Amino acid sequence: MNIQTPENIASITPYPPGKPLEELEREYGISGSIKMASNENPWGPSPRAVAAIRGALEGLHRYPDGSCYHLTQALAARHHLMAEEVVLGNGSNEIIEMLVKAFVQNGDEVITSHPSFLMYQKIVQVRGGVNTVVPLVNMQHDLPTILATITAATRLIFLDSPNNPTGNPIHPLALRDFLNRVPESVLVALDEAYVDFMDRELCPDIRTLIRENTGRCGVVSLRTFSKAYGLAGLRVGYALMPSSVAVSLHKVRQPFNVNQLAQVGALAALQDEEFYQLTLQRTRAGLRYLQAEVEKLGRVSYPSQTNFFLVDVHGDATALYEAMLYQGVIIRSMKPYGYASMVRITVGTEEENERFLRALALCLDQLGYR
Repeated sequence: MNIQTPENIASITPYPPGKPLEELEREYGISGSIKMASNENPWGPSPRAVAAIRGALEGLHRYPDGSCYHLTQALAARHHLMAEEVVLGNGSNEIIEMLVKAFVQNGDEVITSHPSFLMYQKIVQVRGGVNTVVPLVNMQHDLPTILATITAATRLIFLDSPNNPTGNPIHPLALRDFLNRVPESVLVALDEAYVDFMDRELCPDIRTLIRENTGRCGVVSLRTFSKAYGLAGLRVGYALMPSSVAVSLHKVRQPFNVNQLAQVGALAALQDEEFYQLTLQRTRAGLRYLQAEVEKLGRVSYPSQTNFFLVDVHGDATALYEAMLYQGVIIRSMKPYGYASMVRITVGTEEENERFLRALALCLDQLGYR
């Protein structure tokens, strides 16, 4: 066999998946480990979602609804939009891929920020597009520089708000001013994976941004059921957008891209307002508590509008990550993102938070971080 891989594919570094908990426990000789690294919902999925999925198991011999009719209708009603303005995906990742497939050709430019979600740039590279990367400034999207970077070849701009990994949102007034300055020929994808956790006054009026686009760019809001709704294992994402953009995405969308159990579970989770609100309350309380306790340990915690936050540990972040593994606590080192002394912590249950704090104090002492 003599297959030549194109350079744009050969040069890609695959997305680094985490190891399963059981493999980490075997490797490090530990048991009962906890994971506070992936921004998941530690309280699990909605009980109503679990019950709905159990009730749908007998129908697995049938293909799922390719239009995601019931879930699409429910999401449209939730956001006061038309069904034609909602697109479902196998996680919001797939919708990112749809956007690039539909609007980026070989040589077209896409603007992203760094650090941010790694998959934006990888998908653009697969398509043969040109990645233009603008560094964050003070852990915020550098909107003036992004505007100055736009050229006639720019097709897409990806902005995550709140940003991952910093947890900082774009203020609604700054966002609206930015969008008003972006040319009509450019589409702005606003990745709002963590919007559920934000203070309401910081959330943009996404319906207005989608609908009122005369003379300026179109806007796509990316959402997910993986965080606040606790369905990360089902991979359900959706996006809100002008219907004209949705038409193009459906042209490149795979048929049956959201499986039957995912549709059923997501619809039930969307209707379980009690579980959703409880998740938000617990997350906010846990975030406040963890940040205060980390500060008592002499570290710097950074403000966040998400279910995670950054901590400056005053030492090598990766060394701390390794030390914490031996305590059975999995966190995320930000060294690969350019923040050599910072770790990212996901809010856990009360028991997990306490265990994390005990392990952190122990490891900071062992490593001599002052």
